[in-house]
Amino acid sequence: MSEILVLYYSRFGATESLAREVCQGIDSVAGAAARLRTVPAVSTVASATEEDIPAEGPPFVTKDDLKECAGILMGSPTRFGNMAAPLKYFLDGTGSEWMNGTLSGKPAGVFTSTSSLHGGQETTLLTMALPLIHHGMIFVGIPYSEAALSTTTSGGSPYGAGHVTWGRDPDVLTEEEGQLAKALGERVARIAIKLKTTG
Repeated sequence: MSEILVLYYSRFGATESLAREVCQGIDSVAGAAARLRTVPAVSTVASATEEDIPAEGPPFVTKDDLKECAGILMGSPTRFGNMAAPLKYFLDGTGSEWMNGTLSGKPAGVFTSTSSLHGGQETTLLTMALPLIHHGMIFVGIPYSEAALSTTTSGGSPYGAGHVTWGRDPDVLTEEEGQLAKALGERVARIAIKLKTTG
């Protein structure tokens, strides 16, 4: 079984909803399974720490998750066109994994949520892709052969899945947003399995 890590940070539930759709896409592929993980919030007080196990939701990610996964899908809400600090904080601590090539050659995809239609989704997706590319991962986007990419009026782009919450319940995705998130999860899972069987 090829496990695909779905790693995200979500403040109000919108990015988590997208992550769960990505997981469905992964789980629809024979021989693949999603491993859902999150990161703790960061504090402006340097000495503040989170408990090792969150009170609710998926577990916090560990370096073992990176080593054991066959691919990664990473998601974050947009923060001024960038990924959120908690996710970046985790990535900034993966220097040893970069040196060891832990993620090199594995497929990766990204997803994001914003509160407005032009809220920086594409730049956020690209900021998340950069550290994954530095890790030697194979970046996977969404091709225009996915029909929902041409019909969406909210989230989603060739760079990754997206969700726009403006005027809606943050954890309710549009039909196209859900389709694109599932398609991205399925695509990364299929590529991970192909790489595993041919590598």
